[in-house]
Amino acid sequence: MQRRGFLLLALLALLALTDAVAKKKDKVKKGGPGSECAEWTWGPCTPSSKDCGVGFREGTCGAQTQRVRCRVPCNWKKEFGADCKYKFESWGTCDGGTGTKARQGTLKKARYNAQCQETIRVTKPCTPKTKAKAKAKKGKGKD
Repeated sequence: MQRRGFLLLALLALLALTDAVAKKKDKVKKGGPGSECAEWTWGPCTPSSKDCGVGFREGTCGAQTQRVRCRVPCNWKKEFGADCKYKFESWGTCDGGTGTKARQGTLKKARYNAQCQETIRVTKPCTPKTKAKAKAKKGKGKD
């Protein structure tokens, strides 16, 4: 009899706990961005210090203004912004005249209504071939 009472009490406690968690989630949804207003306009993520890391993004909708936490990756490309996500092709061959290689990216996703270019072209310096040989030699040697 005591075991049945204990199980019933445990079941009621679990039910009360899940109900409290569900109510908390509803409050977060009601107060979150876009709840009362359908057309939020979000600005860029501005890092709190330096040019990358944790920062804030301001959003406006009519007379409402909200600030949400955001993060700018430290390896982002400033030319096209952290909110524009691209799908890139493989790197092309090295151009001997400029000493660079290039690849093209097509827009995959624009976050927070960012103004993004449909296609972009990025370049980077060609790596010297001596590095590849040095790495190959490094693995050999211990017999």
